Amino acid sequence: MDSAGEAQPVTPALLNVLNGAVDLHCHSGPSPFPRRLNHVEASYDGARIGMRAILVKSHHHNTVMDLLAMGPWLADAPTPVYGGVALNSEVGGMNPSAVAMSLRMGGRCVWAPTTCSRQHIDHHSHGGDFPAAAIDLAETEVSIFDESGDVSAGTVGVVDIVAETGALLTGGHLGGEPAKALFKVAADKGVRRLLLQHPDFIVGASNSDIEELVALGAYVEHEIAMYHPEVTAIGWPIKQLLDWIDRVGPERTVISSDLGQKGNPLPVDGYLYLVGALLDHGVPEKDVRRMIADNPAFLLGLEENPS
Repeated sequence: MDSAGEAQPVTPALLNVLNGAVDLHCHSGPSPFPRRLNHVEASYDGARIGMRAILVKSHHHNTVMDLLAMGPWLADAPTPVYGGVALNSEVGGMNPSAVAMSLRMGGRCVWAPTTCSRQHIDHHSHGGDFPAAAIDLAETEVSIFDESGDVSAGTVGVVDIVAETGALLTGGHLGGEPAKALFKVAADKGVRRLLLQHPDFIVGASNSDIEELVALGAYVEHEIAMYHPEVTAIGWPIKQLLDWIDRVGPERTVISSDLGQKGNPLPVDGYLYLVGALLDHGVPEKDVRRMIADNPAFLLGLEENPS
């Protein structure tokens, strides 16, 4: 990992706002995609701003096993790191067995299909900005529906285990309609921690989709990577995020890094930039902390109830 000492300094006022942040979307390695840092290094990076916790995500495997293997190094690392499993074809898709192993061995999150969702495949095939693996992963499409168009038995089995363990369920890269179908099943089964990720990137959720998903109990996550000037592949203006916060409200908004990729800023440098920008644009400190600390702490299971 690049030396943290080379990164921008943190003012006491900014550190006070950032202290206790929880990153629900860290892409540290190992991964088939090139990564800038591993999970242990991510923990030390988080300590620069007093992060409370980090959730590490791979599109391709169960990161809980990474963390268990890195246990001797993480035992003394400053920021707790948690894992989970994304339900792409590498783990058998909507596979309750893969979910049971991940969550019952300490995992905190299940991501619905990401790179194997129809929404992602269509986006990628049209030249959408998303990295490619250095190896052929022989991925195949994963759907939450069965051949009749109903939510599949495997999907219901996945949700049952999420409900049993109190874990976080995200919509992954599902489009609006399948995300609503998944979250409806989850809400009916008592899942309390639901997260829609980057609704305006790949997912393409409409305003009505957002309203329905929030009504089911979902939070809406926005990613620092998409607003950071050094991540040139996307580079959205800060006003776009401000509009989202106004629309959904800080009570249901989460801000996470989606960083860790080789060539991109370190996750903490992303927080330093974006939180500073939000404050400069007049977002109250209490609202910023709600979005970077309180809401994600509940979703990760660090708090029993929302703030």
